[in-house]
Amino acid sequence: MENKTYIYFMLFKNLGHIRYALFTLGFVLYGVIIILNVLIILAICLERTLHQPMYILISCMSFNSLYGTAAFFPRVLSDLLSDTNIISPEACIIQCFVIFSYIANEFATLMLMAFDRFVAISKPLHYHNIVTLRVLTILICLNWIFPMLCLAVSGLLTARLTMCDNKLWKVYCHSYELVKLSCTNSLILNFWGFLLLIISAVIPLCLILYSYVKILIICQKSSSQFRSKAYQTCFPHIVILVNFSIGIICEVTLSRIVNLEMPTWLSVFLSLDVLVVPPILNPLVYALNFTDIRRKIICFIKATR
Repeated sequence: MENKTYIYFMLFKNLGHIRYALFTLGFVLYGVIIILNVLIILAICLERTLHQPMYILISCMSFNSLYGTAAFFPRVLSDLLSDTNIISPEACIIQCFVIFSYIANEFATLMLMAFDRFVAISKPLHYHNIVTLRVLTILICLNWIFPMLCLAVSGLLTARLTMCDNKLWKVYCHSYELVKLSCTNSLILNFWGFLLLIISAVIPLCLILYSYVKILIICQKSSSQFRSKAYQTCFPHIVILVNFSIGIICEVTLSRIVNLEMPTWLSVFLSLDVLVVPPILNPLVYALNFTDIRRKIICFIKATR
């Protein structure tokens, strides 16, 4: 990026004493996110009976939540206590990379979860031969590496922009908002961003929906006991998928599709949904719905006491 040395987060200006209340709220939320997701990861890693594909993917989702929120909360908390609220273009691009790779990894993990449940329900006798530890490891590695490579290209394209303005009306760096601040032809970057949206969100979502539709068809032809068990294991994934998809729709709508006239606080709230709600909701949903995880977490709490 050229011409502008720093980027200013304008939404932190003139907050007055409310900044301390927001800092306290953010600090508490971040602490809850860390505690809940670390508990999930420890429960699955330390309990040998939980070393199964479904639980491993749940731990990957918790790790991804810690990864994504680490790029957001520390920066926002420091901005709430700072009077400058500036960030270098390089640091801004890195924050964009981490946050959007978190989103891409989340969708990919949900896709792997849907695939895992589809195989478990449609081919229960061959499940352990299809979803082996080796296959799962390869899929998880691809899940992380491929989106990061695609987003690295986006970061390089963003770094070549010439900035004509340095006032960012967001609470975190957003690649499309940086494009709006540039005065160079961003056609290639816009096309690449649209392609990334298709690859990282639309295609995984279509595959997820296809898997769950097939599961629903299989369940309708099965016994009530089989149907009940299948629904019990799929329900948490569907809840998390719906919540995360709503967050993505809000984010894309606010940044790309239309310029909606709405209060600033509502715009900020909707744009933060994908970074705040899933990292809290995911561990709660899995802890409440999976007895083995809940039992192990309770053992941790009792041991701490």
